[in-house]
Amino acid sequence: MRHSLAFAALLLLAACTGGGGGSDGNSGTPSPPPPTGNFTDPVVYSSAGTASLASAQEIAAVTHHPFVLGGTTLDYTATAGHLTAFALEGGAPEASFFYVAYTLDGADPAARPVTFFYNGGPGSASVWLHLGSFGPKRIATHAPSTTLPTPLALGDNAESLLDSSDLVFVDAIGTGFSEAIAPNVNRTFWGVDADAAAFRDFVMRYVAVNHRDASPKFLFGESYGTPRSAVLAALLESAGVRLAGVVLQSSILDYNVNCGIFTPTSASCYGFVPSYAAVGAWHGLVQPPQPVAQLPGYMQQMRTVASEEYDPAARAFLASKTPPPAALVGALAANTGLDAAHWNVRFNMDPGYFHDNLLPGSVIGLYDGRMAALRGTPLAAQGDPSSSYYDSSFAAAITAYLANELHYTTPSAYVMLGNQINIWNFSHAGQRFPDTVPDLAAAMALNPDLRVFSANGYYDIVTPFYQTEGDLARLAGTSNVTVGFYQGGHMTYLDDAGRAAEKADLAAFYHQAAAKQAIVVPTPAPSAVRETPASHAIMPQAVFETTQRDPALPESLRALAPTPPTKGKAFDAEVSQRLRDLFDAAPAATPGRLTRAEARAAGLGFIARHFDEIDAARAGSVSFDDFRTYLEQRNARPR
Repeated sequence: MRHSLAFAALLLLAACTGGGGGSDGNSGTPSPPPPTGNFTDPVVYSSAGTASLASAQEIAAVTHHPFVLGGTTLDYTATAGHLTAFALEGGAPEASFFYVAYTLDGADPAARPVTFFYNGGPGSASVWLHLGSFGPKRIATHAPSTTLPTPLALGDNAESLLDSSDLVFVDAIGTGFSEAIAPNVNRTFWGVDADAAAFRDFVMRYVAVNHRDASPKFLFGESYGTPRSAVLAALLESAGVRLAGVVLQSSILDYNVNCGIFTPTSASCYGFVPSYAAVGAWHGLVQPPQPVAQLPGYMQQMRTVASEEYDPAARAFLASKTPPPAALVGALAANTGLDAAHWNVRFNMDPGYFHDNLLPGSVIGLYDGRMAALRGTPLAAQGDPSSSYYDSSFAAAITAYLANELHYTTPSAYVMLGNQINIWNFSHAGQRFPDTVPDLAAAMALNPDLRVFSANGYYDIVTPFYQTEGDLARLAGTSNVTVGFYQGGHMTYLDDAGRAAEKADLAAFYHQAAAKQAIVVPTPAPSAVRETPASHAIMPQAVFETTQRDPALPESLRALAPTPPTKGKAFDAEVSQRLRDLFDAAPAATPGRLTRAEARAAGLGFIARHFDEIDAARAGSVSFDDFRTYLEQRNARPR
């Protein structure tokens, strides 16, 4: 059944008020009357690279729910549907993003934080964060167990972040039900820069529609979602959208230093060694044994081994095939549980080889090295039991949850994992592979109050914690970065202990990051937004179009040479170049200089807002040097 135009418009009104109650607190716009009939989104969405929608409707299903969290009942509104992202320059519609938002009833949207969540891939829908991490509902996985009957149950989430922030889970273009709008096609946005720009435009659209301009805003990305967050943060800050914080879940900020995605001859695998030791300790293979309670101290020892002993030897081995010292090989065998013979065969130990050989006759998880499966069993069929064990549960849960609890149905299949990773444009800032640490630094230069929280699992051997520490160390001189380490793998939140510890740390991070804006959580009151009736339509099964998981590169790119990371003055120059690229991309009547109107027209909201301060000479236009001088002077002042 296709909506009438009046019904679609009515649902648009419901979606637009979902961020902070049933009416616009400034204009007094009344809530719409309740819709009649059942809600069914009749559009068929496609994940194909050449697919696009002729046009898009901003329609959504709205439901209300009570939720007990920490002994307090919270009433919240769930809004599931589509918003159109419009190009920052020119305002043309780009894509129809599918999202699910959870907003606390009765809270002041001007003071209430809002967080935008997304998974990575590229090509992954945000279902893993949505139904696994900090939303109001969570699939009970009890990681690292693999013996519970599946599908695993969905229930209330005692560690939800809803008490700290409103939550918006959004699917990348070509995943979930998100699709490009003609003349664009999905593939238009399948690259580092185009993807981040589209997410910027979605965030700005959501903020505008839901009157969240004054809200403390957070980004929460996982895996490939972390380089997306770094680029997105710089784009949002440049556009004048001020962020309070960025949460990096299991990071791969610089692809160039992750030896697991290249051939083993390209980059030192030193950043993986502590994680190998953690996995070996879990399986009882290291000598002397290391109980879980002693893991933090043991990891500190292994950081030293990795950086001071292994990394120099690995670099020498890669450069000239210099044999590693026998004592070091013996120490690696003792501290990881992988025999010395294997270290001699593959001294630059990539995670694929470690995964294949740690437990003879079995494969361990890459996302969570604690999980294992006997070769030849269904759980080992896709090579990673820590991923495949959960697939059917998340796929079954998302369609049932959308239809039965959120009242959103569509004839389309929800795309869990698309093929984007195989044709993605990984180039960024003149390099073949993204190094987004400078982008994060650029965002922090634009907003010195921006805080970053990095969450890491000890048993993750695709984005290992020590590699992330090395990436973040390049942000020297900032006290705005917090790093947390947890029991668990790539998806730390699937582990009950890890999730509880991470929730506590995140709550403290949110409080600190938004401290300059009063966060008011009044006694919840029922939202005035009317609920969408349930539909009787049957949702198709969710689909996986590929088994290729992030972070990864297509085979054709794995042998290419990565670019070494910059540090010190070279890193500072790279950060400056990121900002210059944004400045130089703006059309200007006078080359190299922007007026306030030109900055505003180009989407450089930061420059437009601070124009009088940047234009210290009162010339009526500013150069990039004027802009850089302003940033240097402002960031040097005590805050």
